[in-house]
Amino acid sequence: MRWLAEVHVALRPGIADPEGQTIGSALQSLGYDSVSEVRSGKLMRIAFEADDSAGAEATVADMCRRLLANPVMETASWELRADEEQQSAETVTG
Repeated sequence: MRWLAEVHVALRPGIADPEGQTIGSALQSLGYDSVSEVRSGKLMRIAFEADDSAGAEATVADMCRRLLANPVMETASWELRADEEQQSAETVTG
């Protein structure tokens, strides 16, 4: 079964975020004076195969632990769903 994961990786609180600070300053210079803080991060969309939801969850957790996030500096969270469109397309094209 094909699964889709949206993985969000962000710096942990207390870790300096120069990119976020630069974006925050730029927004303020454009007149968005109410902006008090910007924290940057990464969003990755990953399509992969797994037998079931437990296997898909374990796979994404392993991807994050082994490559996608540095656990010392970053946190990772994800949303996971079955790729219903892919399943329908496979059924139709048979």
